[in-house]
Amino acid sequence: MPVTTSEPEIDLGDDHADITSHDTFVRGVPHATFQRLRREDPISWFPEADGSGFWAVTKYRDIIDVSRDPDTFTSTRGIRLEEMDDEETAARRTIMETDPPEHTRLRRLVNRGFTRKAVQEYEESIRELAATVCDDAVEAREFDFVDQVARQLPMRMLGRLLGIPDAHGAHLVEPGDQMIANSDPPFPQHVIDPSDTEEYRLLPFRSPAAIELFDYAQAQADDRRACPGDDIITKLLQPTTDGEPLSDLEFKNFFSLMVAAGNDTTRYTMTAGMKALIDRPHLLDELRHGDERLWETATEEILRWGSVTMHFRRTATRDVELRERQIRAGDKVVTFFISGDFDEDQFADPYRFDIRRDPNDHMAFGRGGPHLCLGAWLARLEIRVLFQELVARVRSVEQTGPEARLRSNFIAGIKHLPVRIVPV
Repeated sequence: MPVTTSEPEIDLGDDHADITSHDTFVRGVPHATFQRLRREDPISWFPEADGSGFWAVTKYRDIIDVSRDPDTFTSTRGIRLEEMDDEETAARRTIMETDPPEHTRLRRLVNRGFTRKAVQEYEESIRELAATVCDDAVEAREFDFVDQVARQLPMRMLGRLLGIPDAHGAHLVEPGDQMIANSDPPFPQHVIDPSDTEEYRLLPFRSPAAIELFDYAQAQADDRRACPGDDIITKLLQPTTDGEPLSDLEFKNFFSLMVAAGNDTTRYTMTAGMKALIDRPHLLDELRHGDERLWETATEEILRWGSVTMHFRRTATRDVELRERQIRAGDKVVTFFISGDFDEDQFADPYRFDIRRDPNDHMAFGRGGPHLCLGAWLARLEIRVLFQELVARVRSVEQTGPEARLRSNFIAGIKHLPVRIVPV
């Protein structure tokens, strides 16, 4: 179902796609299906072959309403479609599976290091890393953008924030990929839907890769307790506001979440931005001569366009009505950010990639409620600086083969993007 605008022709996919299937998203986001749901059935019921079913919330304003009401729509039963028993929930719990006031207490542990003001202090370091990454790309000329560029900057920057060597960061990305892309065969050894992962059900993302991250996290914790540093690991090990430090399990779950989410989401956003610019080559020159305001709006549009985290699940704590739909206590309620970010009632001409779009109150970091992405300002800075350094060095970028997308109904990501560049 193509849309014809001044943009390149955009294939919105099947308007009756199975949004529960990982395989659906290998072909791209089925925007036509979400468009139809927003128009015909914005609070719609989806049965599941291996679950109890869920309510899909697809309109921007409804997503905000659900996100702002943790008393009615709790995160404590899980944030993905997977259903967990009490033992699994307790063992795999991170800050994402908490509601206020506990969520607020945990967030305060590291929030100061991720405020807009604090993140601005990292710009010089990020620019130095981005310049190195882009210089290497220019020298290579032809490469996979994901491996050569988009994977490198977030990985190295996260290592600096955690206070670990660059080489360790590169090593940790692999188990992080296996966890967050646990439905995509090239990444995990045990793909979650066709494999029997019962023995790993108490590990984050039901993945054996968490064992490696847990062991590394424990070693780092032991090291910081003996010799504290000025890094996020040290902050996480400090007592919380009620005087109690995180337990070892809480710390290891938090660490694993940062490694997985802190790398992958920014990487796939950068790649979505690169793909958008490849398809619209005139924008490279516009950005090359752009002022500070253009870079701000372009960064926000890259984030909206990518919408990497496609949904978060909540669970109803009581019977409630949404748009005349009767939701029962215990029902799964899934907010589809990937739909909200293309809602025609919120974004004019949503399938147009507009680097001057303003306002642009996208949902790439969540919107409304307590769960706004902790690393939002850092991700913005990394994306802006990377593309500033790239367009300063590159005259044009050509895609040399088809892109490959993640097999995931949770993370929208291009995992391979072969390109050839012409330097300035």
